[in-house]
Amino acid sequence: MLVLIVWGVTMILKNTEIKELQKIYEKAGNSMVLLYGSNRSDKEMLLRAFCKDKKVFYYRGRNASPREQLRQMQRQVETEFSVKLQQDNYEECFNRIKSGDSSKLVVVMDEFQTIAKKDGTFFEALVALKKRQLYPGPVMIVLANSSILWTRRDMDEALGENVRFIDETMFLDNFRFLDMVRAFPKYSVAEAVRAYGILGGVPEYVNRWNGEKSVKENVCSLILNPYGYLHQEAENYISGELRELAVYDTILSVMASGKEKLNDLYQETGYSRAKISVYLKNLAAFDVVEKVVSFETGGWDNAMKGVYRIKHPFIAFWFRFVYPNQSALYTMTAEQFYDTYIANQLDAYLRQTFALVCEEYLSLMNMVDKCSIKITKMGTWVGKLGTIDIVGANDDGDYVVGICNWDEEKLSFDAYQELLTNMTQAKIHARTTYLFSATAFDERLKTLEQEEPSLVLVDMTEL
Repeated sequence: MLVLIVWGVTMILKNTEIKELQKIYEKAGNSMVLLYGSNRSDKEMLLRAFCKDKKVFYYRGRNASPREQLRQMQRQVETEFSVKLQQDNYEECFNRIKSGDSSKLVVVMDEFQTIAKKDGTFFEALVALKKRQLYPGPVMIVLANSSILWTRRDMDEALGENVRFIDETMFLDNFRFLDMVRAFPKYSVAEAVRAYGILGGVPEYVNRWNGEKSVKENVCSLILNPYGYLHQEAENYISGELRELAVYDTILSVMASGKEKLNDLYQETGYSRAKISVYLKNLAAFDVVEKVVSFETGGWDNAMKGVYRIKHPFIAFWFRFVYPNQSALYTMTAEQFYDTYIANQLDAYLRQTFALVCEEYLSLMNMVDKCSIKITKMGTWVGKLGTIDIVGANDDGDYVVGICNWDEEKLSFDAYQELLTNMTQAKIHARTTYLFSATAFDERLKTLEQEEPSLVLVDMTEL
């Protein structure tokens, strides 16, 4: 994790991507990297950190006509390099940029999709730049954009066969739970889980959250306050790339109420199944929803199918607690609203978040070879009778499983028995069974752990 001071504000960045970019930069020859994420990924701050002390030409694409876009870049090249361009094309622009010495030049085309969507000559010129047809010195081209939907759905068609000249693709993912713990060192593990369940590790949200204040204080000031930074965020995020906001809001509202199967959505919304499927596909491409696919085991016939969930934690939080109660939000104070509609239900809502935290813990244990098997894939098994929160497997078909208790008074012996039943349904025999609890454990489970080497109890302090 990297801490950066920008415009007087302390910004928290993951340094994994910076290290990866640096490795590419240090390689001999020219390269082209695609760096993309949501427009809440703080990619600009990451680029600023990476480009520090390097020779850089940075251009940010505008919403403009092809002619005006080119004119804007021409003006910048002429001003920045004290040159007079002779031709009206992008090749001339890239032909006149320079590092001033033999060091590698970093060419950043930020929000490049705003140019590539409308002008095919732009990317052709970048390919020529990479092939040393325009600029003799070593160059690293960074294509940055914040349109997840366009990148995944439309980019290949827009760039055509030239897309093969992109050497590396890096997705700017959200902070992990461990990053959240480090970002808010004064928080208890439980408070960090609550913050993580609301923010989902989205960098821009995390950088607006005040670790000196409680979860309630942050929710009230950032989300519930009509003037709060995140008050309009859910709908702004969705409408940033998707049209027909009313349709998407309707679907998300129904999903947040617990209706997660396609037939349930059809009955509740009144939209046709075909229409719902198209909208769910768009939301999935935008990382807002996901189709829940059970971990593949021998018990496929006993698994639930056709289940969809809201993947984006902040949007899930908004549509679960705020969207259905918006009238009250404008007749109460933020604190009254929190106490009435959120406080008593938040922990039950965070059960899935805690399962993700436990899965991350298991992944970290796996990385340092502290699991009974070398896990190569991990997921969840959602059965018709119950769920196994965590299923991990190695290449030889050996399994580990886990269940997670967040808000019950203790992880009961009955919950363990239910897990065994679900394992039978899934046709899984586990090498190790992990029982995670944020509260306590039934005394019988503590005794059983002493007798059964394959049973491991993990409490909140270990997380």
